[in-house]
Amino acid sequence: MSAEDDGRNDRTEEQGSGSPAERVTLGLITDPDMPERVARHLADELPRHLDDELREWTVEVDVDPMTAGRHGTRDILRATRDRMDHRHWDYAITLTDLPVRANHRPVVADANIGEHVAVVSIPALGGTQPYRRSRQVVLQLADELTGREGGADHRYGLDSKLTELVAPIRRERAQHDDDNEVDIRYTATRTRGRLRLLSGMVRTNQPWRLVFGLRNALAAAVATSAFGLSSSTIWQIGDQLGAERQIIAALGSVIILVGWLIAAHGLWEKRWDNSMRDPEQALLYNTSTVLTLTIGVGFMYAGLFVINLLVALFLVPPNLLASTLGHAADFSRYLTLAWGFTTMGIVAGALGSSLESDAAVRQAAYGYREEQRRRESEAE
Repeated sequence: MSAEDDGRNDRTEEQGSGSPAERVTLGLITDPDMPERVARHLADELPRHLDDELREWTVEVDVDPMTAGRHGTRDILRATRDRMDHRHWDYAITLTDLPVRANHRPVVADANIGEHVAVVSIPALGGTQPYRRSRQVVLQLADELTGREGGADHRYGLDSKLTELVAPIRRERAQHDDDNEVDIRYTATRTRGRLRLLSGMVRTNQPWRLVFGLRNALAAAVATSAFGLSSSTIWQIGDQLGAERQIIAALGSVIILVGWLIAAHGLWEKRWDNSMRDPEQALLYNTSTVLTLTIGVGFMYAGLFVINLLVALFLVPPNLLASTLGHAADFSRYLTLAWGFTTMGIVAGALGSSLESDAAVRQAAYGYREEQRRRESEAE
């Protein structure tokens, strides 16, 4: 028997044989990808935070992409209720990477108290510490759903000084005339909350996956870098350019690849194609796409630069480089050499990305839900 089981037995004995702790099951319904990882992490942590003298909690995780075709929390809450009834849970909370807004403010969480269901929008929690912030919100929602006395005032750190400074989270009550149910909604502020939502959308897309997701672009970049290594002309051009021009050329190569990916694979969200007919939502999607691709290509540039620098140090002797450049070759010359190869390679990567399928680019650039949403939008 584990130490956790011993602790639970001791707690039950303290209550007396006539009042055992109630067994309660909380279901976490998640989108695949990042929300699933967050939910499985929470499933291990939540019981020890939720268990008390009255309730003994069990947390189950159900991975279901049910939010891919939905655009608001009301639809998700209804689907959550259906899944909760099917699985015979006591309470259910959906974790989604769907960015949700209400009254031009990001929605962090929405709860239907009467139905015992809630939904959490992970992007609204921001791009850093998604596991800790998700735990805070889910614990808060568990208090709301169970009606624990004073539960709405606990906040679990949601009202910390840092949160209040960066992006405050407000609790609201909303009465719906169509079903007479009272919703509890947690929203962020319009401006700072939108910035946090945007960072969360980029984090959900996991831009670092772009490096190996675009195999043809990466192959073209590596091949061109290898060609640059054998060209003394490239060495001399790089040596003659100042640091300012080198930085501009590096940024230009990243912009070229990002722009090529967006234009060649239709990644720009047009206002009249947006399923919600919401220009601001379309702006959020487009901004997150640009940031995701820029960060991803930036990772690709940095990785390729390190490889090219190591190859240059290994294959190009200092005396050969000095004789080609006409002056002494110190470590800074090797940095210039690697910069030239890398910038050429990233530009060539734009051409190589044309060989990628639209589906492959979406898979590399987006999280699961966003990839599904764009696929369904194209089907319409």
